[in-house]
Amino acid sequence: MTRERERRRGPAPENHAEKDIVHGGFEPCLLALLRLSAGRDPGKGLTRGWLPRALARTGHLVRAAELAYTISDELALGEELLALVKAAAGAGDLCGAQALAESIPLRQLRDDALVVLVSAWAVAGERDRAAAMAETIRYPHNWARAWAVLAKAVVDNGDTDEALRFAARADDEVRACVFDGTGQVLVLLMELAAATGDHVGAAALADRVEDFTRSHNRTPWSRSRPLAEVLAWEALGGDLDRVNALLRPLPRPPVGAGGRICGWALTETTDQDVALDGPLDEIDARPLSPSPFLSAWDLACVLDTVAETADQDVALALADRAEALLESGDGRDHDILLRAVTLLLARRGQVERAMALTDWIDPELRAGRQAEIVGAVARYGDTDAAEALAHAITDDRAHARALIEVVRELARRGETDAAEALAHVITDRWARGEALVAVVQEWARHGDPGRAEALAHSISYRATRARALAALVEVSGPSHARRLAAQAVVLDGWDAVLPVLEPIVPRSVAVVVEQMMIRDGV
Repeated sequence: MTRERERRRGPAPENHAEKDIVHGGFEPCLLALLRLSAGRDPGKGLTRGWLPRALARTGHLVRAAELAYTISDELALGEELLALVKAAAGAGDLCGAQALAESIPLRQLRDDALVVLVSAWAVAGERDRAAAMAETIRYPHNWARAWAVLAKAVVDNGDTDEALRFAARADDEVRACVFDGTGQVLVLLMELAAATGDHVGAAALADRVEDFTRSHNRTPWSRSRPLAEVLAWEALGGDLDRVNALLRPLPRPPVGAGGRICGWALTETTDQDVALDGPLDEIDARPLSPSPFLSAWDLACVLDTVAETADQDVALALADRAEALLESGDGRDHDILLRAVTLLLARRGQVERAMALTDWIDPELRAGRQAEIVGAVARYGDTDAAEALAHAITDDRAHARALIEVVRELARRGETDAAEALAHVITDRWARGEALVAVVQEWARHGDPGRAEALAHSISYRATRARALAALVEVSGPSHARRLAAQAVVLDGWDAVLPVLEPIVPRSVAVVVEQMMIRDGV
């Protein structure tokens, strides 16, 4: 998507006119350029998304709320206000965030905002205020979540005794009111118990997560993030007992009198594990092969979580179990699990196994997965081997993508000369520029800003060059950063540069929004 969007924006001007702009790096000049850019840049939303949230982070919460309140749909309005509360709280404006939270019209979303603030006030050291806020939450199914996040914030601040008191309150609420989010609250309490040294209590809470998942409307198509988090937590400790148990096939459902399977008549509409083949009046009801309780999606989440941090023997044991589950059928989320195990094997040096698994993929998608494997090998292993694998890919687009990943890793490791040389091997103009963005930033970080800037200006496409200049903004001094930001604005508008200007020129977001409001007559 990035490739197609930036190619549509066209090549950068050959005369490098952007280099002659704002030599002094003065903030008023940059703001004037932003106003001009915003005035001629149609189609950007003002009422929701990144811009209003950036306003909230940069001290303009009132203006952001005013924009949000132009949304007519009550649910969409509440969701946007909740996002603004999170942004303002993250930026430290807790009083403003609280005032905005209390104005949210839908009570469930207001409760969600208050839960966010319970944690934020506690992290800021205002434990009593956080506890008082937790008491104001309206709906019982939100009480457990509020006390659990409060306990987590308090234990992170070092007060174990008080954290355990709040955790006990959360546990009481969980037992009193079971709801869809019960599993996630139990996981939070499990992590807190482990953090405080109560490993017996943590194991008991892990059991309760499994019990809740088994009893709460579980179907063969269900996904359970809390259960996956429990399994990942246990796997990181070297314990695969629960994974093994959950991967055992469930008993085949018995067929009773009258053609009923587990109490279900064949004429009813249901999601039972039965094959329906042929005309409706000649349905052949055959129970399919029994499937395990653990879904492919759940196991993929476990693999993604432990891929980088688990011991090698644990990671490979999980890969074995994933492959066995894949071989047992081609059900829902099969592709998700296949990708997870393929990348885990690549990260762990099992390149041949990973490449063999790409044979299970649709041929049209195979080269793209091979490029992902190259990226994993480069990031976690040998860049020379990764480069050799990249050159073996015959699909042009995937070959370029794989080389980009190797260039990025070489740059990250500080091998900037090798990274730059490999980037110039890439024949596709856009892909070469994409690879050079990472090299540009690393040259600047390693003390050669002149070479970095010259390399940025060698990139062919205007939008890609603007991104490279925006990357330089992040690692430059204030005056030089403003000059580079102005060059990026001249090239491709404010889109690429505004996020990196947020910390050094906070007024920039408000200036763009103000100009867009004038343009749109808001």
